[in-house]
Amino acid sequence: MVKVSNGRIVLESRTSLEFENGGVLNPACIEKDGIVHMFYRAVQKGNYSTIGYCQIKEDQVIYRSDKPVLVPEYKYESHGLEDPRITFLEGKYYMLYTAYDGQNAMVAYAVSNDLKRWEKKGLISPQMTYDEAEDIFKQSDIGEQYTYYEKKFRQDWGDKVKLWEKDTILFPKKINGKYALIHRVLPGIQICYFDDFDQLTQDFWRNYLKELKSYLILDPKYEFESDYIGGGAVPVETDKGWLLIYHSVHVVDGIRIYNASVALLDINNPQKIIGRLSYPLFSPSEKWEVEGVVNNVVFPTATSLKDDILSIFYGAADERIGVRKISLSVLLEELKKNETEKTN
Repeated sequence: MVKVSNGRIVLESRTSLEFENGGVLNPACIEKDGIVHMFYRAVQKGNYSTIGYCQIKEDQVIYRSDKPVLVPEYKYESHGLEDPRITFLEGKYYMLYTAYDGQNAMVAYAVSNDLKRWEKKGLISPQMTYDEAEDIFKQSDIGEQYTYYEKKFRQDWGDKVKLWEKDTILFPKKINGKYALIHRVLPGIQICYFDDFDQLTQDFWRNYLKELKSYLILDPKYEFESDYIGGGAVPVETDKGWLLIYHSVHVVDGIRIYNASVALLDINNPQKIIGRLSYPLFSPSEKWEVEGVVNNVVFPTATSLKDDILSIFYGAADERIGVRKISLSVLLEELKKNETEKTN
């Protein structure tokens, strides 16, 4: 098994500040001029989220804002902005985040030229009810595991709940001339290609979901991911392929456990799986990963690479932000040994 370092706490909430007195978690990270810029989910008690910001250099926080850098402005994000991911592509920074209104989780995005001023661009994910989605899933022959979540969400939230969309991530390079978007319709991970963000209309998504089976990257396969999986960090481009760090969830004795998992995708066709670890990259083990606002959670959402050392940043028990480190070359070699799938 590949060796990952022990977890270390990078960031804890400042309980004296109202906007993050409930916890900090699930950051986006991007490096610029030797500094890791971290945009993190800051939770106010009552589960209202904004986006906080800090800078990290040589594993130490060197600057941290005393106020959020992005806050709710629209009805669709009235309960919070959650779990950002940031991609630098063709001279522009794209922040994708979960917009939560207290019932529905959808995906919105903002853009920036300098990581300081952000312009919100609105929702980009499907805005349809699970009831409508179920009819589409039946046409797509996607499988009973997808209709299971349709039934579950309608039972928990009512018939008007919209298709739950989280964990949406933009590749840092166009693939075959198109934007490539990783997203998650439970319980798997899918990919979407498009020419321009304006193309992501409701008609686009209806047609896309009819063919969802043909856009799968990964479905749950192993016991440690038997409940569901979802995107994690922005894919890392390597000479062996795209490194995809994702999260996986399973239930043991009635306890839900979130793990960090990893797969290696073909550079030109990310649906072609070069390797996929048959065991978690790491699981909750430190006390602050096992115990917190939500117990037994490591939720990887960002990476930073220096020389051969890959730092993986993650939310820990929905309360803190941790980091673990691993040799990238060793991880890639392990993934090559674990080739498990061919093109879907």
